[in-house]
Amino acid sequence: MRIWDFFCTFARKTCNDMKRDYSKWCSVALITAIYVLAGVAGWLLFEGLAANPLTANPLIRLFLADVLATIVVWAFGLLYENVSVYDPYWSVFPPVAFLLWAFYTGVWSLPVILLLIASWYWGWRLTRNWVITFKGIGHEDWRYTKYRSQHPLVFHTINLFGLNMMPTLVVFAAMLPGLKLFESPITNDQSPISIVLLCFGCIVCIASATIQLIADKQSHDFRAAHPGKVCNVGLWKHGRHPNYFGEIQFWWGIWIMYASLNGIDMFIGGAIAMTALFLGISIPLMEKRQLANKPDYAEYRQQTRMLI
Repeated sequence: MRIWDFFCTFARKTCNDMKRDYSKWCSVALITAIYVLAGVAGWLLFEGLAANPLTANPLIRLFLADVLATIVVWAFGLLYENVSVYDPYWSVFPPVAFLLWAFYTGVWSLPVILLLIASWYWGWRLTRNWVITFKGIGHEDWRYTKYRSQHPLVFHTINLFGLNMMPTLVVFAAMLPGLKLFESPITNDQSPISIVLLCFGCIVCIASATIQLIADKQSHDFRAAHPGKVCNVGLWKHGRHPNYFGEIQFWWGIWIMYASLNGIDMFIGGAIAMTALFLGISIPLMEKRQLANKPDYAEYRQQTRMLI
């Protein structure tokens, strides 16, 4: 108990020092170390459960490893009093998990190669944007600060289950079609249409990440030149949330790749859940903030579609 108390005291002191003195890149290094620790914990659990008949299924073990890694990241966010420690998890786990799954299964088929190309390009784009916008361990995203101030009594419950665990579960559900691609080899009697749809799904994923990449740059450039104004140029002229549009479309692209070889089944649920998350939570929350902070957003909202 004394060791744990010492660790917590040391960590809090380190956190306070970081908030005061450390640079952005030291904070990035800290979060990288946290994610490595979370990954090691998840891997140890994955391997440790292999002998248990109840968790012999590798997908179940991967899911439990994902949950444990999320808990580790959540614990450090709690320790450093910053929920934003979790933010990169969304873009880091899927490509890393897909790559490790390829090594674990030994499957390097065309569907898997296309999946890895698409997911790593998407993950690079999203992680890159996080690094660009990240202000350091002392800065917490406004969404989390809002929940922290509005719901102080139940914030830690909201934090664990709503802000950390729910996105993890939704992303894992959306990843399932990709993980099932490892069990979907291309056979000699495969229909040419299936191959075309498989490639089309990969193109959808890459196009989606490219839309996000372009939207990011347009938004960053506009805000630097016109602080406090509504970005209505480029892709933002045709849709209020081109970055969210790209995110939704990316996961549908993963599903298209899966469906091209397996048809429509229950694994469509992940893409539907991802769409519902953005349409029901992320976009309304962002629009409410924009309406409150930017008087001309209401007119922009009337003139511009929600998605491209």
